[in-house]
Amino acid sequence: MKHNQQNTSFQFQYEPVEFNKWTDKPLLQYCLGGTLYMPGTRHIVDKLLARQIPALKSMVMCFEDAIRADEIEAAQANVLEQLDRLALALDEGIINENDIPLIFLRVRNHDQFIRFALQLNSDQARILSGFVFPKYSSCDAMVYLDQLVQLNQRLDARLYGMPILEGKAIAYRETREEELEKLKELMVPYKDYILNVRVGGTDFSSFFGVRRAISTSIYDILLVRDILSDILNVFNRVEDGYTLSGPVWEYFLAYKRDDLSILLEQSLNRSLLTLQPILNDAIDGLLREVLLDKTNGFVGKTVIHPSHLKYVNAMQSVTLEEYEDAQQILKVGDGVIKSENNNKMNEANPHRNWARQVMSRAQAYGVIKNESEYVQLFIDSADPI
Repeated sequence: MKHNQQNTSFQFQYEPVEFNKWTDKPLLQYCLGGTLYMPGTRHIVDKLLARQIPALKSMVMCFEDAIRADEIEAAQANVLEQLDRLALALDEGIINENDIPLIFLRVRNHDQFIRFALQLNSDQARILSGFVFPKYSSCDAMVYLDQLVQLNQRLDARLYGMPILEGKAIAYRETREEELEKLKELMVPYKDYILNVRVGGTDFSSFFGVRRAISTSIYDILLVRDILSDILNVFNRVEDGYTLSGPVWEYFLAYKRDDLSILLEQSLNRSLLTLQPILNDAIDGLLREVLLDKTNGFVGKTVIHPSHLKYVNAMQSVTLEEYEDAQQILKVGDGVIKSENNNKMNEANPHRNWARQVMSRAQAYGVIKNESEYVQLFIDSADPI
């Protein structure tokens, strides 16, 4: 797989790299991009085999909120059958490992996770990338993580965990600090198994009876913004090495094909920051929120509509100016040096961690000439321009 390949005529300054579930974790944790959530009852395998969703690089099939309780058995059987079909297609040479997106399963609770894990075999585990743990709390973190380790050992597999921080103990101010510190401490021995930490903006909003409108971002909700800030403060410290994904964008509306030509004539970032209309309310809101996600340290985002994938993935790419600044900072031992563009000072010590993260994003999503080229990455080669 490679990110941002939908516009075949686009010329990167530096191409994104190939990756799959076997890619080393330090890079793979940056590669998820837009992660598409869908019910565990959804039949997706035919579209994957036909390569009908080229922007899909990571996905989650859900056994939790996306389905009813009486659908769990059917969802589990459906997921196992689809993993079997993908494993068979891999063995028969119909697809290769780079054709399979990173597939995760969002379990309903730890009891369901334990029961489901017993049904999983090694062929299915070859296809699967891991599990998502909802409403992750200090009360059940060890159950999830211990079971994950046992599953890896039993199947001789590489299956990662992605906890979702979305519970009341994190939402409420009086318990948040203690809960976050407990979770961080509990996760230390299992760090190699944790690919990504996810956050639940919708659940956090629900505890306070609020919801962001299509024209606002999750960062406009003060209560949720404070929660996200504290989560980033605890889990986004460079020395700990976690990556965090941005909260879900919950509006479906997608673009009209002929709208994209409008973007070629305007400054995207300036329009986003000044709230000028761009495409439509849903895409404009998504783009603004992704811009704020990046600014605050999130990498990638949960999405619930496939049309949103390319927007999230494109916005993760690195501009040439960022790339050259990062290269310069990493080459300098210490001290301060004028940037290649002569428009800023690059300080080696305070900017080094930023530079390392930029280089990881550049590998995963590619390097573009400047911000105006984000728009080119939104375009599919088949779109009329």
